[in-house]
Amino acid sequence: MTPTTETTVGIGGAAESTDMVLNIGPQHPSTHGVLRLRLVLDGERIVRAEPVIGYMHRGAEKLFEARDYRQIIVLANRHDWLSAFSNELGVVLAVERMLGMEVPERAVWTRTLLAELNRVLNHLMFLGSYPLELGGITPVFYAFREREVLQNVMEEVSGGRMHYMFNRVGGLKEDLPAGWTARAREAVAAVRSRMDVFDDLVLGNEIFRGRTRGVGTLAPETVHAYGVSGPVARASGVDFDLRRDEPYLAYGDLQDVLKVVTRDAGDCLARFEVLLEQTHNALDLADACLDRLAQLPPGPVNQRLPKVLKAPEGDTYAWTENPLGINGYYLVSKGEKTPYRLKLRSASYNNIQALTELLPGTLVADMVAILGSLFFVVGDIDK
Repeated sequence: MTPTTETTVGIGGAAESTDMVLNIGPQHPSTHGVLRLRLVLDGERIVRAEPVIGYMHRGAEKLFEARDYRQIIVLANRHDWLSAFSNELGVVLAVERMLGMEVPERAVWTRTLLAELNRVLNHLMFLGSYPLELGGITPVFYAFREREVLQNVMEEVSGGRMHYMFNRVGGLKEDLPAGWTARAREAVAAVRSRMDVFDDLVLGNEIFRGRTRGVGTLAPETVHAYGVSGPVARASGVDFDLRRDEPYLAYGDLQDVLKVVTRDAGDCLARFEVLLEQTHNALDLADACLDRLAQLPPGPVNQRLPKVLKAPEGDTYAWTENPLGINGYYLVSKGEKTPYRLKLRSASYNNIQALTELLPGTLVADMVAILGSLFFVVGDIDK
């Protein structure tokens, strides 16, 4: 075998017998932000790939230890800024479990509704941005139009457009505004009526299918080995969804509406199809929650809490099916008003590690298609 050497370069070529080490990022259009990929190339083919993370790390887990249980929420909703409501939810569920606290039924159904609306908002961002990365600019305009419709109702109920700060230990910040459920129902109907844009404009596009079919195939064994979850895992045939398998909130009563979307191909196209079909189902779940809220009598949406909230000594783990995958909080308390330890298990952190298996053997031209199909948020990786 001819001995080879490695040459680190920015762009350009190298000698025939030389592997090229190419750094993509940390500030590069194809890296979704401050992510760095260290690629070893043999011509146009990727030999090895290493995701280098930590450029956005802000020490969130350490900051949790210096905040009380009310203040943690403002930090927790920021690591995946597209899933802020779901991030908050995991924290309050963990604390409520430690306290043995029952949440009013009205708050349970409202939380479920807002979590599904947040899921749609998250997915619409990727449904628009992924075709954009492959050269299709039109879908992103439609995606942001639909996002605005839902953002308006989320902003009306919480006061925030991205970081909602609407969850509280024991329930929600306040009750829904008068007439809000009717406006939310109109928003859901409006978005659903225009979702065929993505079915026809994107999935029906031959170029899009050519760039994604059979590209970046992720085996189920790799999914289990790296702890990959969410739409990325289900696109590889891993049929797991916490909303069905370990129901929380009101999902136990929504099993007739909930549909766990899976595919067997495991490629970029399958991941996009799962995301799109899951968006349709989230809209159906939101309608079901609105129907249930209409049947509930007026009542409280939170529990009265002491001025200084302390969780009893012990530990617990609360995990939720966030839009991008499994999000978990491991809470350890020593009986104080701040957690002794709050460990965050984020979906994107595990999902992005699969790049070390996905990229080798593929062409550099397919790297962006594979990277974008993992649907990650960099802050969710770095925490």
